[in-house]
Amino acid sequence: MNVNTEIDTNDKYIKTMLKTFKLVDIRRKYNELIEEAIAKNLGYKEFLISLLSTEEEGKQKRRTERNIKAAQFEKITTLEEYDYSFHKYQNMQKIKELSTLEFLDKRENIIFIGKTGVGKSHIATGIGLKACEAGKKVLFENALELINNLSKSAAEGNLKESLARLSKVDLIIIDELGYLKMDREKESIFFQLVRNRYEKKSIIITTNLKLREWDELFTSQLAATAILDRIVHHCHIINMGVEDGDDDSYRIKGKRKEIIL
Repeated sequence: MNVNTEIDTNDKYIKTMLKTFKLVDIRRKYNELIEEAIAKNLGYKEFLISLLSTEEEGKQKRRTERNIKAAQFEKITTLEEYDYSFHKYQNMQKIKELSTLEFLDKRENIIFIGKTGVGKSHIATGIGLKACEAGKKVLFENALELINNLSKSAAEGNLKESLARLSKVDLIIIDELGYLKMDREKESIFFQLVRNRYEKKSIIITTNLKLREWDELFTSQLAATAILDRIVHHCHIINMGVEDGDDDSYRIKGKRKEIIL
């Protein structure tokens, strides 16, 4: 009872100091944590750990939320939500390995290859979310929009600054690379983006094109080879193709499953 009276007396000072030191979560929950410590008869050190862990969890949650917002994912899709049975689990173990984010530490890339609807963007986003949770800066961009935006920056004389900003992003996810045809200028810009990240930061690419078909994107096979060499040098290539004769997409199967249920 005396403890509660003392807490109330000093409440204004406590809140002021916690606000000054930007201890947001302790400020919100300290009365609750004190009551819990009294009920559990915690020692001073245990109570301090309780305070610090509360603040740490809160800061991590807010950081993750900021990272996810900055990533600009088209849709939030997690790895846990993906139906690996669609591919008879053939890529499940590999994707689990990639979800540990070791590839980011090694500055490696990932390419997901498959036709529309097999879940390339879903898996790429899921890995991107894991990276956000780990405190990494992530950017999800449609390939056409990314190249057009960089081309606009070049026309305005700001390409160097735009590439410098992108170089600070730990993971860039380039979605649907395959539905555009680059001219020499856009090809040069894309090459600069890839070159700037080579062995420094990671890229995830989703595409409907097999590697041997990448010359369709660029002005020549020579240009395609120069770009592809830098991407695949340290790269995990995941073929998400379905069995021959199976024309259903992952999304269609999911919808059919919902209808049946």
